[in-house]
This record gives sequence, C-alpha cells and structure tokens, in this order.
Amino acid sequence: MKSISTYIPNTVTCLNLLSGCAAVFFAFHLGTQFGPLPAMAWAWIFIGAAAVFDFCDGLTARMLHAYSPVGKELDSLSDLVSFGLAPAFLVMNEMMAEGSSVWVSCIAMMIAVMGALRLAKFNVDTRQATSFIGLPIPANAIFWIGTLAWIQSHTYPGDIAMAVIIVAVSLLMVSEIKMFSLKFANLSFRENVRRYTILAAAVMFVATGGVSGFAWTIILYILISVLGKKTDPDATADMD
Repeated sequence: MKSISTYIPNTVTCLNLLSGCAAVFFAFHLGTQFGPLPAMAWAWIFIGAAAVFDFCDGLTARMLHAYSPVGKELDSLSDLVSFGLAPAFLVMNEMMAEGSSVWVSCIAMMIAVMGALRLAKFNVDTRQATSFIGLPIPANAIFWIGTLAWIQSHTYPGDIAMAVIIVAVSLLMVSEIKMFSLKFANLSFRENVRRYTILAAAVMFVATGGVSGFAWTIILYILISVLGKKTDPDATADMD
C-alpha cells in the first residue's frame, strides 16, 4: 500500500490546476469587481498561485522521492490550463473589451495551441534535461500578465500590434532557441550570474513599473538567453 506522502506532489499539482481554472473563470468576467479587486487582478493572482504550486510540486516530489509517470502527465495538463489556456482567454477577452471583433480576438488561442505543443515537445525531448529549448510556458504566462497590465496602464496598441506580439511569443515557445533555467541548483553567484541578474531586474522593473514590469523581465530573460553563448550546466529543467 502506498504511503500518503506519495500523493502529496500530485495534490500540489492539482492546486496548480484549480488555480488555472479560477484564472479562466475570471478571464470571462473582465470589468466585474469581485470584492476589493477587479476580475483581471484576480486572474493574475491565480496564475501567480499556479506558478508557485508548479514550483512546489517538483520540490515536494524530490524531497519525498515520490516521482510517478502520472505526476509528470498531470503536471503538463495543469500547466496547459494555468499557463496556456488562462492567458489565452485573458488576452482574447481583453482584446474584445478594447473593441476587437470576436474573429480577430480568436488569434489569442494561438497562445494555448503553441503552449500545448511546447509541453508535448518538452516531455519527449531529451535535449532539455538541464536547460530549455524554446520559451517555457510559465514564462509565457508571466509575460502576458505584464503585457495586459501595461495595456491597462497605458493604451491598447491596436489589433495588428497585438497579433504580431501574440504570434511572436507563441512561436518562441516552440522555437529552437536555447534558454537557461531560472531555477537555482545552488546559491553560488558565479554559477548563477544570469539568474541573479533576472531576479534583480524583476525587482527593479516591478518597483518602477508595477505589474507591467513582469513583461520587461521576460523580455530581458529572452535577450540574455539568445545572446548567451551556452546554458548553465547546473540548471534543472523542471519549470515546464
């Protein structure tokens, strides 16, 4: 009989999935106030919570030595909802709220489709044992949280600009661009220079630009990955 501890990682993964479902719900109620916050803010919070749970399920699995094929598949399915479907619906509904037609707004579904392909590739690609090839799907969600915050604080850039951004970021998820993992294997500054740079930049961007700073953080992450000569050997590729 299996120990109860073996079910803990999958339980945490299910919390990731539930958070993603909640984000999807709020994505379809933009403009509605729920308690102290608007629906958009709640969606951001639940996507953020999903990211925390996504980190913790892998951590608990390692601590408890409770790996399982079911857990791996459940993790990918949960990530698709939380970091693919939820941001896709947020972008689609925000575009419609800005006056875009339903048909034009449907281009946002490309975020979910490319996210699914990204996860499928990750699960069978042995090259991604210590680094990433293509933009990780959680980073995709963080980018869209920041972008939507920028739109709310500034102005809608227009359908053409949004379509270009959606296509570009979606294709990045299935691209062959090597990207370093953001997870720390140790606290050595020398071995984690790029990770500490991203953390410091995130603090600076968010402190000066609010939630929209997350978008600039992911853009910096992409640039550093593209310009870097090689990925860090100490990275662990379990962000997806």
